[in-house]
Amino acid sequence: MRINKVTTAGSFDHSHLRGFTLIEVLIAMTLLSIMMVLLFTSLKICADSWERGESKITDVNEMAVVYNFFQRDLSIAKPLWKDLPAEEEKSFSFQGSSQSLQFVSAFPASAGRSGLQMFSLNLSEENNEQVINVTIVPFIRIAEGAKLQKEEVTLLKHVSDFTLSYFSSANEISEGTWADEWLNKEALPRLVKINIKLDNGIYWPAMIIDLKVTGTTDNANLGTESTADINQPESFQ
Repeated sequence: MRINKVTTAGSFDHSHLRGFTLIEVLIAMTLLSIMMVLLFTSLKICADSWERGESKITDVNEMAVVYNFFQRDLSIAKPLWKDLPAEEEKSFSFQGSSQSLQFVSAFPASAGRSGLQMFSLNLSEENNEQVINVTIVPFIRIAEGAKLQKEEVTLLKHVSDFTLSYFSSANEISEGTWADEWLNKEALPRLVKINIKLDNGIYWPAMIIDLKVTGTTDNANLGTESTADINQPESFQ
């Protein structure tokens, strides 16, 4: 009887210590998996939102650069005649088609490149994509053998569509018309409209540039002046 009492007294009740059941473990793992999925989904949404924001900023910056170029340089285009040798036919400096444009303008003083410049703008293909290129050369006839200071820059890449149109009217009162080209004229158009579409399907708002000088045939006498004189922007302020 004594031994039985000791055994009874030394026994330990394990009824209050129990582990997790298999169902509880599975439920805990399921909840943890759901939390991880929600966490990674939130991170992906944040990353996508950041990427879209960066892409939007890039698009806005590109649009601002292109618009500033046209507003700064095209708006002050000069109604000049090309300085050609006597045996060649005289032609007006401003020539525009639906996808190309040539005009004469002056860089601002901060550009570090003085004098009038000839801008040639066109849509071309590079590395299997369409780009808008700008070529800039001085608006003078250089001496034979002299090196021409030529600069070529890409204004915009990933271009799907690029069209130009030109507006003119006989006077401020009469109703004007838009044309797809401005070739072999003797004056500048009043307005130039630029439409651009990118490869990503985004259409830019149409840019309408108001030319500050509306040249007429009265400007023909400028073609008789020496290039040394007309190559100074101050004479046209």
